[in-house]
Amino acid sequence: MIVASAGNVVVWMVWLVAGFSCLASGVAVISFRNPFFSALALIGNLASLAVMYLLLNAEFVAAAQVLVYAGAVVVMFLFVIAYVGPRREEPWTGGPSWQTLGAVLAAGALLVEIVVAISLDAGHSLGHDGKVGPTFGSPAWIGRLFLVDHLLAFEITSVVLLIAAVGGVILGSHVRRVEPLTSEVAD
Repeated sequence: MIVASAGNVVVWMVWLVAGFSCLASGVAVISFRNPFFSALALIGNLASLAVMYLLLNAEFVAAAQVLVYAGAVVVMFLFVIAYVGPRREEPWTGGPSWQTLGAVLAAGALLVEIVVAISLDAGHSLGHDGKVGPTFGSPAWIGRLFLVDHLLAFEITSVVLLIAAVGGVILGSHVRRVEPLTSEVAD
């Protein structure tokens, strides 16, 4: 009994550290002015999420989280950041634009939709333990879930990532003005 409670304390401590680092790195992603540091904070966020997946005994999902997102998607973000180069933009100069107001309204509508969908779907089922089969979380189960049950959402996600990569290349293809080098040696 004492060993089990000590194990629970360790699990709770790891969960609290992972949860706090997830929140702190999420805030860091949106608060850093340098996009490179934001991408590094995103890697920390994804790593802390992987720790939380490990606590849920979802080892495959944790490995996929690190390999796919932290390893591939964030590296793509870093390439785009390096390709586009440093730009200084002040989004709130002159007050919020119609795009900002539209984005805030759309985000609010999505939040309301998510809350309503979860509350209608969950009902009283959140208080009961769900039945988990022996194949839950296995690579075959996840592959079937992605490529059979949710194929359309999986393909839409891949198309959105492709559009983001093409958009990054287009944004980075602008002509950069190079200031002429002035020599200190007078002719």
